[in-house]
Amino acid sequence: MPTITRDQVRVPVDVSPEMRNAYIDNYMKATRESGRLMLFACDQKVEHLNKDFYGEGIDIADAEPEHLFKIAKEGVIGVMAGQRGLIAQYAADYPDINYLVKMNSKTNLVKTDQEDPYSPQLYSLDAVLAMRDAGVNIVGLGYTIYLGSEYEATMMAEAGELIAQAHAEGLLVVLWIYPRGKAVTAEKDPDLIAGAAGVALCLGADFVKVNPPKPQGDDDRTPAEALKIASMAAGRTGLVCAGGSTVDAETFLTQLYDQIHVGGACGNATGRNLHQRSLDEAVRLTKAISSITLADYSVSEAMEVFNGQKSFSL
Repeated sequence: MPTITRDQVRVPVDVSPEMRNAYIDNYMKATRESGRLMLFACDQKVEHLNKDFYGEGIDIADAEPEHLFKIAKEGVIGVMAGQRGLIAQYAADYPDINYLVKMNSKTNLVKTDQEDPYSPQLYSLDAVLAMRDAGVNIVGLGYTIYLGSEYEATMMAEAGELIAQAHAEGLLVVLWIYPRGKAVTAEKDPDLIAGAAGVALCLGADFVKVNPPKPQGDDDRTPAEALKIASMAAGRTGLVCAGGSTVDAETFLTQLYDQIHVGGACGNATGRNLHQRSLDEAVRLTKAISSITLADYSVSEAMEVFNGQKSFSL
């Protein structure tokens, strides 16, 4: 099982000296003392509206937003990412969850052929710090950049300033970076995914969430092999992959294992593959995912965890 000590946490120099211990505390909590990130992404209620939470193939429990918090409480995760208001409504009943506040979001109603995507910051850092000071267990912030959009400069500037301010307060930052817009013809092009990872590093992010690359044409690399270049480009910014649409557990766990052990990823960012399932199944899958991400289990061992044949806890 990979573990790190507090002395092994690389603290960026833009973390203010008086908040250095707070940053280390947050890093250790978010990574469950492993250096790897198991991020439960719960920001889709804005990003994808209700289509991801109710409909064919989705467990009826997902129609109720508290389902997200029950999964996070009963399962094994590192952080739960969601908008400030969502967290504010439920955090008092779920105080032990490590929260990551998603600072910007947009719906999917306006398509790229209508206008290039722009996701502005929705609230100030002061509003988030006020929640933290009131006792909410906030360990970090998240922000989405659409690289290649005509608005990318604005989003990069917002993200860069946010990272500087967050680090000064001892908070982690995870950037979601997706190449998207009229200038982008292949959103999952391996070179673009690697470029996105490098942008996250240059902005100072602690982690970056990207889509798994999709090699095309004469590129005979597997997605995990192509991901390795992006992981290298990310440098000391930890790279994790978006989980995407719901697939069967073994397929998902195999992809995750390859992303980490072939592609050099340092964790995962999973949303729909968890919350669209029943509470029992979702909790078991968090444990199976975490057994790979945080404890280096094999796929077969993780499937035993998922099927209830093997226990896993931290």
